[in-house]
Amino acid sequence: MLTIASEVEILTRFGRALADPIRCHLLLALREAPAHPSDLAEELGISRTRLSNHLACLRDCGLVVAVPVGRRTRYELADQRLGHALDDLRTAVVAVEADRTCPDADEKGCC
Repeated sequence: MLTIASEVEILTRFGRALADPIRCHLLLALREAPAHPSDLAEELGISRTRLSNHLACLRDCGLVVAVPVGRRTRYELADQRLGHALDDLRTAVVAVEADRTCPDADEKGCC
């Protein structure tokens, strides 16, 4: 049974999804068009196993849905408004000091 998440829960789920660069790439790819896992794995240059784990996270966050198409499964954004939200986030101006990183940044400084 589907339920409607609260505003804070929606933001928390979105934040969890965006916390990983691979999931960010997946969301941006699905923003362009629905896709099959094999195509997504090839586009991102990752294994299908790794891709599957990230797609499961995005499904758990409620941001993507799996759509059966014959014997295959296609993935797409759960709501087209998520694409607009991604566009807004991509083009937002973020004030970042050159010598500072996010407290949760990994060794690569992904923030």
